[in-house]
This record gives sequence, C-alpha cells and structure tokens, in this order.
Amino acid sequence: MLITFEGLDYSGKSTQVRLLSDRLTLQDHHVIILREPGGTEIGEKIRKMLLDRTNTGMSEASELFLFSASRSQLIQEVVLPALEGGMVVLCDRYYDSTTAYQGYGRGIDLDVIQTINRYATGGLVPDLTFFLDIPIREIEKRISAAKTNKDRMESNGMEFYERVREGYLQIAKNESRYRIISGLQPIDDMHELIYQQVTEALPTKR
Repeated sequence: MLITFEGLDYSGKSTQVRLLSDRLTLQDHHVIILREPGGTEIGEKIRKMLLDRTNTGMSEASELFLFSASRSQLIQEVVLPALEGGMVVLCDRYYDSTTAYQGYGRGIDLDVIQTINRYATGGLVPDLTFFLDIPIREIEKRISAAKTNKDRMESNGMEFYERVREGYLQIAKNESRYRIISGLQPIDDMHELIYQQVTEALPTKR
C-alpha cells in the first residue's frame, strides 16, 4: 500500500509519517519511510542541488525535471520492490507536490506536468494521500520558531505559497484518495485522525 503525505513546508508531514510508521510497525506491519526528493543515492544528490540556496539560476524547467528524475529513480529502485514485497510505503511528498509547486506555484502547464508525472512514476497512483493544511501565515511563524535557514524552495515567498496551497486544495477536490487534515491541531490529534483513516484502508492481515 502506498500512502503519501503532502503539504506546505513546515506543515508537520515528517512528524506524522514517523508517528504512523511507529504505530503500524508495532502492529507487525512492514513499513518503509521515504522522502522526496531523495530516498536513493542518486535522489539524494539531486535533492542537494534542488535545495541549495546558491543555485539561484535554476530554471523552472530544470527544477521540474530534477524533481521528476529523483522520483523516477525512487520508484524503480525502492517503491515498486517494496510494494511487491507487501510493505506499507509511507512517502513524504510524491507527484502531487510537483503539480502544486511547479504547476500551480511556478505556473508550468498542468497538462505538461501530468504527462511528466505519469511517465516518471509509471502511472503509480497512491492508495491514500493526506494533505496537512496550514494557513500561509503559519509557515513564517514555524520557520522563525525553528531558527533554521530557509532552503531554496522555502525562499519563494508567501504569494508563491498561496498559489501552492490553492493548488493542493484543487487537487483534493478532484482526487477521492485525498484526506485533508488541519495542520493546526495538536500533533497527537492529527495522528489519531490519520491512523483511523489508514486502518480503514489497510487490507486485513491474515
């Protein structure tokens, strides 16, 4: 089963992925956690290029192809073998991020992105997707609280994030696999909502 987590930066995705993995593992499910971009040797090298703030001259097309290249490697090298082995795959971002960030955020033609997404993934669609939704103003608050430097993608500005959030909400309207979770809730409350949805969707173990 492929479960993906989507959302704006600092929405709490990584925390929820870890909590879900820990709980499912305790119940004897075989779980693997992945992140995008990254998850493979090649993907991690691409990740460094994409997030490096000094790469200010990267074109929008280059950004799109690099994200997709990392994803393609991850699918072939890790995701498909894991699914074939009966594992639960939890992925922190997937192709919906490309649609939201490079499509709605950057303004790249959505039909082009859909074609590239389909080719990069071999048409592999998540069984369930959680969108952790937070207001735009919350991003700056959390970045400030974390006291970390923004990476290249986090440095795009609030208007960019507004477009990305609207993109995610539009995707959610069109995809029955989507579950919208308020990212302003306490962490444990969010986890319980997510866990309930997952247990309803997971195949019954024999």
